[in-house]
Amino acid sequence: MNRRTPTTIAAEMVANVMSVGVQPGDKVAVGDTVMLLESMKMEIPVLAETPGTVVAVKVATGDVVQEGDILVELSA
Repeated sequence: MNRRTPTTIAAEMVANVMSVGVQPGDKVAVGDTVMLLESMKMEIPVLAETPGTVVAVKVATGDVVQEGDILVELSA
């Protein structure tokens, strides 16, 4: 059986989650903003690098994330 592994979107730095713009079941295209992070008073958009369907959102607004933390899982 051929199973696809979900593609993950990870945090690139320590930041606060300002807003989450997707939920499971949403379809995203390359370049879509999936959430906004805040670090050192700067807003950082997190963009989808591959198209797919959101399988899971691993964080919520107000969470603090560390570099490498998984934010969103996508399936092709």
